[in-house]
Amino acid sequence: PFEPGRAATAVAAAAALGAAFLAGFSRAQAVRMAAVLAAAALLGFCAAKVRTEWVRAPVLERKAGPATFVARVVSAEPRGKGLRLLLAPDPIRRLGAGTPARVRVSVRYADEAPAPGSFVRATAVLMAPPGPAMPGDYDFARWAYFHRIGAVGYLYGRPHPVPPPRAASLHERFSAGLQTLRDRMTARIRAAVPDADGAIAAALITGERAAVSPADETAYRDSGLTHVLSISGVHLALAGGIFFWAVRALLALFPAVALRYPIKKWAAVAALAGSLFYLSISGADIPAVRSFVMLAAMFFAILIDRPALTMRSVALAATLILLFMPESLLDAGCQMSFASVAGLIALAEWSAKRRSRLAAEGRKPLPRFVRYVLGGVAASLVATLASAPIAVFHFDRAAQYGLISNLAADPVVGFVIMPAATLAMVAMPFGLERLPLFVMGKGVGAMTAIAYWTADLPGAGSLVPVWPFWCFLAMMMGFVWIVVWRRRWRWLGLVPAALGVVFAQFARPPDLLVARDMGAVAVRTEDGRLAFMNKPKDDFAAADWLKREGDIRTPAEAVAGPKGGVSCDAYGCLAKARGGSLVAYDLRIEALAEDCRHARVVVSSRPALDLCRGPFVIDRFDIYRTGGYALWLGKTMRVKTVSGMRGVRPWAPPWRPRDRMISTGE
Repeated sequence: PFEPGRAATAVAAAAALGAAFLAGFSRAQAVRMAAVLAAAALLGFCAAKVRTEWVRAPVLERKAGPATFVARVVSAEPRGKGLRLLLAPDPIRRLGAGTPARVRVSVRYADEAPAPGSFVRATAVLMAPPGPAMPGDYDFARWAYFHRIGAVGYLYGRPHPVPPPRAASLHERFSAGLQTLRDRMTARIRAAVPDADGAIAAALITGERAAVSPADETAYRDSGLTHVLSISGVHLALAGGIFFWAVRALLALFPAVALRYPIKKWAAVAALAGSLFYLSISGADIPAVRSFVMLAAMFFAILIDRPALTMRSVALAATLILLFMPESLLDAGCQMSFASVAGLIALAEWSAKRRSRLAAEGRKPLPRFVRYVLGGVAASLVATLASAPIAVFHFDRAAQYGLISNLAADPVVGFVIMPAATLAMVAMPFGLERLPLFVMGKGVGAMTAIAYWTADLPGAGSLVPVWPFWCFLAMMMGFVWIVVWRRRWRWLGLVPAALGVVFAQFARPPDLLVARDMGAVAVRTEDGRLAFMNKPKDDFAAADWLKREGDIRTPAEAVAGPKGGVSCDAYGCLAKARGGSLVAYDLRIEALAEDCRHARVVVSSRPALDLCRGPFVIDRFDIYRTGGYALWLGKTMRVKTVSGMRGVRPWAPPWRPRDRMISTGE
């Protein structure tokens, strides 16, 4: 709950070295294993602290502006009818040394986007990056901190170009050049493949997803094909493999070269360079970085005449990512990528034991085709099962027909889309990209048709109530146990995984939720569903609560009336929560006296101070200090706050702890 100091980090580093020394010189296997695990955990602690300090930059704590400032454009993305700009501002007069390193602002006008690396003058209202919508929810502010984004907001009017006030650094010039290259490639892809297929084709090559329509996003999400839209490990692996095969096949056409020189190693170097270029223009998301590290390990093994690594390459990729970007451990994309590839490698290791029997079947076409089909089914099933708990935990959604959609789409991606995309990248510098992009567009159209067909099936994309963290952790621990071991005891991992699934169904959700700024207040009524005590002002928080409940209603549909056990007047609202507890939501100070005598919990939009004694009171000052609330009502009331779960960290302001258990004697 607090940021560890540098002294603690130094002690942890010394202890890690001591544990590593013990592991190297101890003869007892159990001692070595325990020492290695201790050294790894301590090293991870140090890496997290070093990374936190490395990216440290000012974070805005309260609303500021309108403020006029000059800023360098880091990136510009079209968003609907406007733009979303990532700016690196020069010192703002009102903030001085507290000026954030980067700010993300929205622009309402869809004019021509300013070029990356250019400077603009802008007038904006800036706010602190928002925290979780409820205790334990996704923390955007933490993500923003590790991307050095210290404020979000919106612009007044348009950004105006200005002459550069200073010379750009080498890193700034490189980043701007890379972003400009991505933008130009995106424009050429959209020109060659128009409409929706072009937007998806651009997303698969340059990672720019802003132009993908909401309808297509929904279809891909409900069909279980969302992972195809984001450049993940499979895209980079296919691109690297195609680069390797194409270069080696081209060199093999010349016997004088193929018989005298190590063309396999040449192809590995070329494929490594091509994969690095693809990683750079794609935005270098964590799944793509993971795939690149594994590809690099494989190509390096070819260069030194060693067999390519399997599960060890996964461990190598995980180690490098967690050393240099330890915050990615909490990223859903990172978790899904590693889970999928670990499951697939475990499947490959298991199937390797059957090769001797399969070799007896020879190269007959029919058995090979059957093995290909069964292998595709098994791979899709394993990848789906490995990533499904992560998708449910983070996104509260389950794609019921993900196996069907992936089986149908994988051949299109592997044999049409990615080969054409790779050829288009090679041909683009010569202006010859139109034909491969035309082929890619046809493949994208077929994949989109599969997504829409699957998404239209009954119950395709269903909402799932949020799982407790410990249930999710039990499932993942069981999965890791299964994929790491090779002997029969590996299947003991099914026990914690099954326990996590079972107990997740009996988790008790909170009975009362209060949003930041009191933009929404919801109570769980006798029918077990959330009911908003009045029309929510914070639509984002309200929609997020319903989604985490697995409730398909909109916030407007979930506003309760007298039939739902909620009665309101000009002074406030009263509701009977599940279990019979009376909850009052006061809009005016005059309602406090009466509600404090009868209600068990009073939520006051005005400062209550000492005017209300007896019930548990949440007033505007409490919300300001601690953020949102979640309460479990019963004989013992359990209270959790957003700030209480975030703690005092560089991305979270100081807090007053109110998380506790309250015995009411009922």
